[in-house]
Amino acid sequence: MRKPMLARAICVVMLALIGVVAAPLSASAVPPPSLGSSFVLDDVNALTDAQEAEVQAKLLALSDQTGLDMWVVYVDSFTNPTSAADWANEAANRNNLGPHQYLLAIAIQGDTFEYYLSGDVDGGDLSADQLASIEQDRVQPALEAGDDAGAAIAAADGIRTAHAHAGGNKPAPPPTPATQSGPAIVPVVLVGVLLLAIAGGLIFFAVRRRRAAAQGGSTAAPAESVDELRRRAGSALVATDDAVKTSEQELGFARAQFGDEAAAPFIEVLAQAKADLDRAFSIQQQLDDSTPETPEQQRAGYAEILRLCTSADEALDAKAAAFDELRALEADAPAALAAARERRTAAEQALTAADAESTRLATLFTAEALASIADNPAQARARLALATEQEAAADAALTAGRTGEAAVAIRAAQAAVAQAETLERAITTLGTDLAEAQQTAASLRAEVEGDLAAAAALPDTDGRIAQAIASTRAQLDAARAAASGTRTDPLRAVQALQQANGTIDAVLDAARDEAERRRRAEAQLEATLTQARAQVRATEDFIAARRGAIGPTARTRLAEAGAALVQAEQMRQTDPVTALTAAQRAAQLAGDASSLAQNDVGAFGGSGGFGGGGGGGDLMGAILGGIAVNSVLGGGRRGGFGGGGLGSVLGGLGGGLSGSGRSSGGGFGGGFSGGGRSRSGGGGGFSGGGRNRVGGGRGGRR
Repeated sequence: MRKPMLARAICVVMLALIGVVAAPLSASAVPPPSLGSSFVLDDVNALTDAQEAEVQAKLLALSDQTGLDMWVVYVDSFTNPTSAADWANEAANRNNLGPHQYLLAIAIQGDTFEYYLSGDVDGGDLSADQLASIEQDRVQPALEAGDDAGAAIAAADGIRTAHAHAGGNKPAPPPTPATQSGPAIVPVVLVGVLLLAIAGGLIFFAVRRRRAAAQGGSTAAPAESVDELRRRAGSALVATDDAVKTSEQELGFARAQFGDEAAAPFIEVLAQAKADLDRAFSIQQQLDDSTPETPEQQRAGYAEILRLCTSADEALDAKAAAFDELRALEADAPAALAAARERRTAAEQALTAADAESTRLATLFTAEALASIADNPAQARARLALATEQEAAADAALTAGRTGEAAVAIRAAQAAVAQAETLERAITTLGTDLAEAQQTAASLRAEVEGDLAAAAALPDTDGRIAQAIASTRAQLDAARAAASGTRTDPLRAVQALQQANGTIDAVLDAARDEAERRRRAEAQLEATLTQARAQVRATEDFIAARRGAIGPTARTRLAEAGAALVQAEQMRQTDPVTALTAAQRAAQLAGDASSLAQNDVGAFGGSGGFGGGGGGGDLMGAILGGIAVNSVLGGGRRGGFGGGGLGSVLGGLGGGLSGSGRSSGGGFGGGFSGGGRSRSGGGGGFSGGGRNRVGGGRGGRR
């Protein structure tokens, strides 16, 4: 979940106030604390106020961008427990941190430091190796350089980078732990005001940088401002209101000139335009009243005003154009009437040919095929009769001097003739379409029959091809029926053939794709199986010879790899595609098991060099290989383990017998941890400059 800007501001202000409270507190060794709402807890004043703000901003950005949370805690030393790893893990457990939440604990005393980055490697996003890498490559160098703020920022950057490499899927983080309780805050007015001003400045500049970056990185045109929308909406309201008033006047003239019947459509359009305008004025009033609207609401309101005004204007313009045509007819009514009669006569002559074509088509095609033109000749004759009547009415109106009425009648005659012409053309057009459909059906039929033959030759393990063939044949039969006999329906035949073609094509495309996938899988399968066998065998040998140090995770991966290899071997003949996937999975799992096993052995201490004298190395080799463990525990060896005795050996197995909720889990540690969050503690040794790294890390300043 993204934190809102207000929450960020509160966090920044709170961390500033924490600085005021923390100043008078003594820097003493503390047990794992309760985490507060801020991601930074500085009990030793390791950071300045500006540094705390910078770290907090970085951790807020990490949470926003990845869904991963990280807290950083600065103390003077780790107590109860004293181990950095145990202390950090205990703090994480106490605060119920989830799998997507991390804790960086840093203890600073003079020129020395200890640290540990705690994370849940079982259910979290980052592995133990990734956390250890972040510690060694990012946190440690910053602490050595004395950059305590930089250590936290580097850890956050490392988590972000590792998360991105893992795929960057943003998890849903659990709620942040509740705010910790603490001593009452003594108001320090001057310092508090100063800190608030600094925090506000940081927020202001961060927001400005983000907005500038967003504007600079976008190539899209800037959105229209609310003020510009308001201006355009106001202009549209004025123009539309004027248009409605003008149209009301025009309607009066039109009714007087052409009669109520001719003006009736314009009356309906004008009524709708007035309703749209009233609605637009109502929205404008809501935007102008004392109740404020958000910018988004204002944008929506002005956009609706513009839409309503545009709709009203377009409708009024269309009807105004119709009246303009009537006025043009009225201006030269006798000539317009003569032209209308001439056009009607031509349409009557064309109707004779269209009627004959309709009769011819009826002998070739079924009634269903000709349904769309069945009554066209009759309808055309009716339209031409109407045109004749309107021409007579126009002639009478002109004789009486009623030019407006004559114009309306002429316009009606023109419309009737135009419809008759359309009806006549439809007969000829359909005849052409049916002839073309006959040719198309013949071509499609040949194509479908060829596809059926190809489909019948394909292997059909699940019956899908047979089902598709049966469906296609039924559609093909329907097409044949529509195209056979003395009277046919070519359009229906084409429709059935198109359905048949689609049905069989889908099966053939899938079969071709499947055949190609099978061919490719067969080409890769043998080499992949060879690789998988070798990887599984090598990992089995490695673990078998070092099983005393190998934890359950590596063994689990190896078992899964073996199962996948068996599946691949079993399916190599019947389903090479699935077999290839299983073989690839086997190789991958075996490789993972090998890496995990090597990490376990590294945490255990390696395959040799466990002591300096006598048979210590042999004895450790025996334990590493899982040999003679009982005799060792029974005290049957002399000289101990390199002079340190059995206790020192068991104490050196990576701290793995810990019973804490989180433990350094490699080797025995992974096998005997008491549950909870656990991982290897950053692993390995570190030397130079008098520093020694144990667990997450220990060192001194440069």
